[in-house]
Amino acid sequence: MPQKSPQELYAEREKRIDDAVHLRIPDRVPVEMSFGYFPAKYTGMPCSVVYYEPMKWMEAVKKTVTDFHPDGLFYIQGYSPGKALEILDPKTQRWPGHGVPENHGNQAIEGEWMKADEYDRVIHDPTDFMLRTYLPRTVGAMEAFTKWPDLSAGPGGFQGAMTIAEALAQPELAAAIERLQRAGREIIAWRKSLPPITKEVEALGFPVAATPGGGGAPFDGIMNSLRGMPGTMVDMYRQPDRLLELIDIQLRKTLARIRAMPQGHGQRVFMATHRGSDGFMNLKQFEKFYWPGLKQVILAVVDKGLTPAIFFEGNYTQRLEYLLELPKGKILAHFDSTDIFRAKEVLKDHICIRGNVPGSLLTTGGVQDVKDYVKKLIDVVGKGGGLIVCPRVVPDEAKPEFLHAMIDFTQEYGRY
Repeated sequence: MPQKSPQELYAEREKRIDDAVHLRIPDRVPVEMSFGYFPAKYTGMPCSVVYYEPMKWMEAVKKTVTDFHPDGLFYIQGYSPGKALEILDPKTQRWPGHGVPENHGNQAIEGEWMKADEYDRVIHDPTDFMLRTYLPRTVGAMEAFTKWPDLSAGPGGFQGAMTIAEALAQPELAAAIERLQRAGREIIAWRKSLPPITKEVEALGFPVAATPGGGGAPFDGIMNSLRGMPGTMVDMYRQPDRLLELIDIQLRKTLARIRAMPQGHGQRVFMATHRGSDGFMNLKQFEKFYWPGLKQVILAVVDKGLTPAIFFEGNYTQRLEYLLELPKGKILAHFDSTDIFRAKEVLKDHICIRGNVPGSLLTTGGVQDVKDYVKKLIDVVGKGGGLIVCPRVVPDEAKPEFLHAMIDFTQEYGRY
């Protein structure tokens, strides 16, 4: 039998995934991988290659996907320009080789970057707040921008230009501008030197299941980037109306961005949900602060002809019924620690389920343990279609033989 071309394999795999997402019965249960930093560890490289040696990272990803041959990839850790980041000095991020060991994954640093009494500034003049307060707090290279003049107060015309010119002549601001320019030159050179990693992987015959851009829940945007978890949770009690006002503004910006996206043809768009799970808020709070905005974002993506591929982070077992409000056969729901068997009971014939092989099992279990778990997933959750087998989260520390067991067993056993 002649060997299939990468293009033929891509079409075959894409159809298998697309059939599962749209609740048609595929030839077998698809199995996807989430590639965080695992390819670096698998090929004996430090995780820091993602930031400092991108061509090595690309080769590590290509070798890993070829060796494991899943039906598709849910997520690939993208390149980031380490030298430019060092110049910028972000306070919200640590990455391999800078702030964390070179063999460790990156860390997001959450903070109360917007204070409780700054709602008016963010709502009424977000550009001024961003330039003179938020960025100086979160980016070391921009600390001097606290000295930037308040242009919203005037003067206008050439006098406004004189005010800017005078500000730029200050040594601290001039140094900050030069530092930003250096970072910009690094970023431009970086982008010019790299082919898109997604296209490289897809050329090998492997669909990348979801591209970023959905936006997610407006509540998460405020918590992640502005108020932090403690501040946002306090605001739910002390100033809920202000929080809801800012959520609405965040929602409008997200919907505008989605409307500007090209009309799609089923392309899967990745969205994350960070703080809406059972352990972060009760159902009454979920209905008030979280679900309305997230639902509107999801529906807007569907209206563009795209498929939201949503990572329901944490445990959503108590929230499964809300997902029945979403269009049938239009959503891909990736579950983390949600009771996935309960999810099948609630969502059968309505939403495709992706998940949820535990990272602990892929790290410290055994080959037979992995096969037994996947078998139960296929027998129960895969009954009648609507299942894509995938790890719960990116399996950075997984043992290769356990990942092989997950993928190979699904491909052998999961036939309809």
